Amino acid sequence: MKLLFTFFNPSGGMETLNRIRCKALQRLGVECHLLYSVDGEGRRNIKNIPTFVMKDEEGIGKLIRKQNYDAIIVCTDLPLLMTIRRTGYTGHLIFEIQGLGTMQTASSLLQDISSRVLQTADAVLYPQTNHLKELLTAHLPGIPHYSFDDPLDTESFGYSPYPAKPFPIIGWVGRIEANKNWREFLLIGSKMLQKHPDGYLWIFGDATLNNPEEKQHYDRWVSGLQLQRKLISYSNIPHEQIADYFSVIGDSGGFLCSTSILEGFGYAVAEAMLCRCPVLTTDSDGIRRFLIHDVTGKLYTRGNIEQAVSEGESLINDNALRTYIRNNAERHIKQNFSSEKYTKNFMNMLRSLKKLKPKPEHF
Repeated sequence: MKLLFTFFNPSGGMETLNRIRCKALQRLGVECHLLYSVDGEGRRNIKNIPTFVMKDEEGIGKLIRKQNYDAIIVCTDLPLLMTIRRTGYTGHLIFEIQGLGTMQTASSLLQDISSRVLQTADAVLYPQTNHLKELLTAHLPGIPHYSFDDPLDTESFGYSPYPAKPFPIIGWVGRIEANKNWREFLLIGSKMLQKHPDGYLWIFGDATLNNPEEKQHYDRWVSGLQLQRKLISYSNIPHEQIADYFSVIGDSGGFLCSTSILEGFGYAVAEAMLCRCPVLTTDSDGIRRFLIHDVTGKLYTRGNIEQAVSEGESLINDNALRTYIRNNAERHIKQNFSSEKYTKNFMNMLRSLKKLKPKPEHF
């Protein structure tokens, strides 16, 4: 069996997801390829997976005809979905949604694209996230829906002990854009540093993907809050090294802070938990699959800075609770979000689709 997974660029959660599931499916004897429309820094993380970067219809058509894929999974990119069918591809086309930003943005987008998705795709795939299930059920009726949890690399990505830093570190992962809610993190971080003047803020992301206008606002906020000397930005850290950084944050007495408005899954949070790095996060829909307040992490109400700071202080100062959360979080991710569970669900999806005839070209 041969599969193709596609996305716009190799970055963030989608780069992680594609790499992990390809690696897991390859262990089952499934040949997996990746197709990205544009190149990106995250491509450096990809090893031993054939990866193509192209967006011209002729090149894509040649690739698909040459490789003769059994199924193609297209994430979010409607024009690419239609292009693939237009090339004469006769296999199963699965349209995947991992996250579409805020509810308003997602609803507006789905309203715009739903008729074309229904005309072209044979099925839709998304993580077990309530808002995605609600939106996709409403906007994409009449085709098979498959929903199961995304995988983590629980075998080779995880905690490593390092000498503990003598100060707490508060981490944050994301692009400098609205849905990641960076302003709230800076406000929380500023107040936490007032209580812990020896602490530091570590921000991880891909600087090449920042929105220029948002980045200007961000720089002004950092300056206005006088965080320049206390904030360290890391861009495009190789993925396998992120586990080390999360481990260091966890052992420093600090935590990862996630301020997103809405998440489809939330890879940074799940990976931090796997690395025994405590997490304080907004009560964002996708996060609820793996984070239980005061059991596997800490939740706060988005916009409530004082509550966030109070919960953050609890993570730093209550050693018994901190240890309890770290132990539970690591165990929970390993038990419930393994790549083996994902591949079982994924292969069941492909087997059920074999009973359905792929849609013909409609263009």
